[in-house]
Amino acid sequence: MGDRSGDGGEATAAESAGATADAAGDADPLPDDLDDAGVDDEVKRRLREAYLNDEENALIVTRVRSVGDRVAVEMRPPHGDATHTERFDAPRDGSLRESEAFLEFLEAVGVSPLDVGELVGARVPATYDPETGWEVDAAYRAESNGARRLAAARDWLWTYRTWLLAALLVGGELVFVALIILVYG
Repeated sequence: MGDRSGDGGEATAAESAGATADAAGDADPLPDDLDDAGVDDEVKRRLREAYLNDEENALIVTRVRSVGDRVAVEMRPPHGDATHTERFDAPRDGSLRESEAFLEFLEAVGVSPLDVGELVGARVPATYDPETGWEVDAAYRAESNGARRLAAARDWLWTYRTWLLAALLVGGELVFVALIILVYG
């Protein structure tokens, strides 16, 4: 048995026999109720912290689905339950011309359009801003500034559509009451 101290020397026969005896003494059967008894809590905490720090700038694709005439790619961080969705124009009329942004996203991730099932589980670089949320890195977003603003506005309208409808209904009622007061008042 080689010495692991780094001095290049060999262990003596007595040391080797003593190590073998210790190993035989440690070979007692393990209790059945051991979960992580051999792992120190400090080691677990440090590994978890290092993993989360290393993986904080990535999203994992969890689902790809069709939403009307768009493709929704749902992602989540590896250590959380928050989700982020990117939407792309879906192919129509048998042509990929309408979905160039989705094709560029697939290419940036390294997935062929014919193997889109491999997209699930892929890691996508992203940044998190507490005010705006997750944003996929620019290399994975093929939209121009104008298209990005339009897409952001469309996403905002879709997210708050019920509130906007309620505001329109209440605003319409207020305008109606104001007209009644002006006409008959």
